[in-house]
Amino acid sequence: MKTYISYLRQSTIKQQISGLGIEAQREIINTYVKDNSKILKEYLETETGKNNHRPKLAEALEQCRQTGSILICAKLDRLSRNVAFTSRLLESDVEIVFCDFPKANRLILHIISSIAEYEANLISERTKQSLRAKKDKGIKLGKPENLLNNHARAIANSIKTNKAKALANENNKRALALIIMMKKENKTYLQITYALNRQGFKTSRGYRFTTSQVWRLYKRHMDMLK
Repeated sequence: MKTYISYLRQSTIKQQISGLGIEAQREIINTYVKDNSKILKEYLETETGKNNHRPKLAEALEQCRQTGSILICAKLDRLSRNVAFTSRLLESDVEIVFCDFPKANRLILHIISSIAEYEANLISERTKQSLRAKKDKGIKLGKPENLLNNHARAIANSIKTNKAKALANENNKRALALIIMMKKENKTYLQITYALNRQGFKTSRGYRFTTSQVWRLYKRHMDMLK
């Protein structure tokens, strides 16, 4: 029987452009593995993708070696955005699987990682060129970190508005009432999904609920309470 060690990474930046949080990563991995008993342990790292100092990743890899398990990540970019770092890991003695590219071999993963790093560097360089051009025209730019904070706030406000609209939907309102009640009873998302569909609840678009939709609806509700 295959066993897995899951590795999740969250950025130190509070507002992540990808929006891929820890719970979403965990949900993706659990959906891929299907049997949670096969996940021997979960390691959570709080670090940016550009930093290659990963003590939790090192622990996860060591446990993979000791137990003969597979290291599993929700997405390739959750491991690293540095192609050289990713390449070294792919060539190591530990088998690694990425849920967003489960069928990809090492060559394909090398190529995808290279493209991702190239695109990230390209965006960074274009941003710097744009800022230099504006500065040359006499436009007051302010501190770069303040610009990033403003951008993060704009993203956060946009996300919050969309969540509020979703929760205002009548179908979602009715479903959410049952979800909240069942969560207080410590029911799983799978049990809640089954109950919603059995009782004829529909999504905002009139379809049957999936487990991931139930999770997102409840998470939106919890986020609005913060």
